[in-house]
Amino acid sequence: MTFTPFELLEWQGRLGATATYSLADSGCRPIRLRDLVDSEQSLSRLLDSELSYPPTCGTDQLRALIAQWHAGSADHASEVIVTVGAAEANTVAVETLIRPGDHVVTMAPGYRQVWGAALNQGAVVEEFPLDPQRGWRPDIDALADVVRPDTRAISVTTPNNPAGTILTDEEIRAIVSIADRVGAWILSDEVHRGTELHTEEASPTFWGRYDRVVCVGSLSKAFGMPGLRLGWLIAPPTLTPKLLQRHEYTTVSAAGPAMALAELALTPVTRTRLLNRYRGFLRESWTQMQRWIASHDQLLSAVPPQATSLAFVRYHLDLSSTEVAEALHARGGVLVGAGAHFGTEHHLRFTYGQEPDQLAAALEKTSHVLKELSA
Repeated sequence: MTFTPFELLEWQGRLGATATYSLADSGCRPIRLRDLVDSEQSLSRLLDSELSYPPTCGTDQLRALIAQWHAGSADHASEVIVTVGAAEANTVAVETLIRPGDHVVTMAPGYRQVWGAALNQGAVVEEFPLDPQRGWRPDIDALADVVRPDTRAISVTTPNNPAGTILTDEEIRAIVSIADRVGAWILSDEVHRGTELHTEEASPTFWGRYDRVVCVGSLSKAFGMPGLRLGWLIAPPTLTPKLLQRHEYTTVSAAGPAMALAELALTPVTRTRLLNRYRGFLRESWTQMQRWIASHDQLLSAVPPQATSLAFVRYHLDLSSTEVAEALHARGGVLVGAGAHFGTEHHLRFTYGQEPDQLAAALEKTSHVLKELSA
């Protein structure tokens, strides 16, 4: 079954509205306001904030904090645009860079917003694969083969959604070299940066590797704040004014209170606390998820993710991923992501970063339905 971008959103919304257990969202255990506003000083600062129009591209302090976290230095603050989530950031980037007939290359499996947005712009979209036989590493030779002299952009996701792969410095250099050969832009979705399972160091970024790089980030994943709808773009100074025009036309700005809370979250001490919290949840939950997969070793397998709260699970049934996902929803009330929605069949995307009891209940229901389907 093939979905257009808008049909896919309708499919997810229809099933999600009636699911008992949602293992489809790519976030994990959001924080509460009291976890962030933990002093009289920070509370007073928020209560004294004026609800006026905030700066279109974000407050100076927030842009500096984002630049420090994502680009390694507050000196890049002028290259940051604060957006209404990473969804707006990706959309604005695609609408600025891509025109009808342009050639765009995207990663598969991968989060398909850029794929869909590029198609909606009238672009010709081709994919290059991550190889499951090598732990979902990118096939650099395949990328080199698919990139053409007229390729406008290469879209990557690192850490990868849904496979959890972190691109290495060597892989990043290889992708940059291929892009540079034809003058293509690189659009790097780095929303899951900070969700690393085996290290306290943030994943490598494409920022600063090439003069045609746009990076996208968000507070929705590692910081546990999806409800703020706070994301960002980091782009070269030559492109930033064009991105800003579309951002202002689309949303004017992100919300002022969201920016104020983001400033609290990204101060170095709080940032470290939030990242440690999230990584701790992920490590605990992955152990639970991994045991469940191992208990179905004749039916299921998965390459352990390096980051994210996502498990991209291979199933061994003669059914499409949308058929399996719809059966899980209809028979067990469990919502998962169909692999076809990420460009790879016979896989399901699970979000394992749930409370242990909730995850256990959802996996038990999933086991029951999979047993029925395998019979």
